[in-house]
Amino acid sequence: MKADLELRLTHDGRVWIAGNGDWQAQGASLGELDSEVRRLLRDSGTFARGRRVVVFMGFDFETIPTWLRQYHTHYFNRYVSLDL
Repeated sequence: MKADLELRLTHDGRVWIAGNGDWQAQGASLGELDSEVRRLLRDSGTFARGRRVVVFMGFDFETIPTWLRQYHTHYFNRYVSLDL
């Protein structure tokens, strides 16, 4: 699957965070995060309204302490298809 947009995904212990150098979205759940990403994309005008946008969210493993990375399979990358 080819993504239209790639974002860095992290979790700060309270909320999921997805962003790039231009903006950042947050949500207590992945559903809330997806809704916020959709809202930010609509507001940015980067993609036309009504368009389906595929977003790749790659988890930033550098945010996990080195000793904990052995459990990295609990974290993930994800593709989300959002209708603007």
